[in-house]
Amino acid sequence: MDNKIKWNSDQYQKNYNFVYAYGSDVMKWLAPKSGEKILDLGCGTGQLTNELASFGVDVIGMDSSQEMVDKAKENYPHLDFVRGNASDFEYQSSFDAVFSNAVLHWVFPPERAVECIFNVLKEGGRFIAEFGGKNNVKMILDALRTSMENRKFPMADPKKLWFFPSIGRYTSILEGAGFQVIKAEHIDRPTELNDPERGIKDWFEMFGEYFFRDLSSVEKENVLKDIQEILRPTHFKDGKWFADYKRLRIKALKP
Repeated sequence: MDNKIKWNSDQYQKNYNFVYAYGSDVMKWLAPKSGEKILDLGCGTGQLTNELASFGVDVIGMDSSQEMVDKAKENYPHLDFVRGNASDFEYQSSFDAVFSNAVLHWVFPPERAVECIFNVLKEGGRFIAEFGGKNNVKMILDALRTSMENRKFPMADPKKLWFFPSIGRYTSILEGAGFQVIKAEHIDRPTELNDPERGIKDWFEMFGEYFFRDLSSVEKENVLKDIQEILRPTHFKDGKWFADYKRLRIKALKP
């Protein structure tokens, strides 16, 4: 995960368990086999690393956040977790697969991350990933921009925080690094948020604090109130808040 924000691992594990819950579905593309060596890149608090281990896999979890690594070790002390940057890592030994869920939209430059992944895979090794795709949280960001403009606050560039590529853009990066792309999907996935009261506000406090670094606590709260009111007609249904997620899912092989 990226170092532009400081992760609250307890809050992440408690309120954003849907992140790794959806990752279980991505694992079907991975189809892990007993005895394989797999890298869980951006392991967060370790739930999917543990699920991989249940298949008899020799798995290592890596995350750039020390807070996440510490929580993962606390959760699963029998597994191996290390701190590492997805765009700058290497290993002496090679992996049969690299698995990554809800991480790579945080990683810059994406080309360097793909190169690192390619280099640690064995020949015939596979790379399976899901992360934010083109137009991910577009309506949420549009609401943020509207509030910032109305209140005359400068807005930080989302492209400096997140990378939400199209299928074409990302498969070109993969092929440029030497990968053979086997399958790619762009998925429209409205995702329920756990807090029925603060929904979008809480989402920003977890993932988007970057946008409020130059605002006072009062100014920030006013913008968050604006955003929820703008989005209420579209993102609040049956007493629940939803985020307009778009996900990119990829399967690629190292020839």
